[in-house]
Amino acid sequence: MKRAGWYVIAGFAAGFAGMAGLHGMGAAAPAALRQPKSASTGASAVPSAPARTTGPAARAGSSGPVRTATGIVEQYGYGELAVTVTARGNQITSVSVPLLRTAEPYSQQLAQQVIPMLRAEVLAAHGAQIHGVSGATYTSVAYAQSIQSALDKLHIK
Repeated sequence: MKRAGWYVIAGFAAGFAGMAGLHGMGAAAPAALRQPKSASTGASAVPSAPARTTGPAARAGSSGPVRTATGIVEQYGYGELAVTVTARGNQITSVSVPLLRTAEPYSQQLAQQVIPMLRAEVLAAHGAQIHGVSGATYTSVAYAQSIQSALDKLHIK
């Protein structure tokens, strides 16, 4: 029974080290994730990397004019967001988030981590049928709904 206390302490230390590694202990966010601060509304834009399309899937349906549409502003449990989709033909070439308002700083931080993952899923799936990110279900659903709205405006299935 005397060892039980040491197991608790070792478990706590391991858990703390894991959480410290996960959260970076206050390290600055990479430049791609930094957001300009808005004075009163809390609105910010989440930058998106330039679209890269390669391989045979990128060539299929990639003819035609470049078109852009912004989905409806989706309200979710921790704020609201809108997604802009750029497409050539029926091929999604770029996805960005021009509007992101969050209710609290933690929600902003979570959205900054999740949105690049969701963007990558949309570009890989070529549509709004994506897997959500665990722990960010409301954000994932709002993102998918706004994507679908933009795709509907572009007449892309």
